[in-house]
Amino acid sequence: MVILAYFAVIALAFFLLIVRPQRKRLTAHRALVAALEVGDEVVTTGGIFGTVRGLDDDQVQLEVSAGVVIIVARAAIAQTADPHTANGELPAPADHDPSDD
Repeated sequence: MVILAYFAVIALAFFLLIVRPQRKRLTAHRALVAALEVGDEVVTTGGIFGTVRGLDDDQVQLEVSAGVVIIVARAAIAQTADPHTANGELPAPADHDPSDD
């Protein structure tokens, strides 16, 4: 009987620590992919930054440079991108006054 209780606790912990967070990430990714629009700046799972130029049911036309368009699987879109990072520019550093230290 005690072994069954341990098994139940381990199964519950497995569900709470592994399965549930994975489901949340999968649901969020599906929502992101479904909400893609032309003009969105995105990053693929391979780390390619680009701007969405066309959408199909399972493909995305991604402009990675001026006039260079590649086709990737819609599921390969990992996240949206910050516009400054996509152009290769670093965000402007925050003004820091050393006298404040």
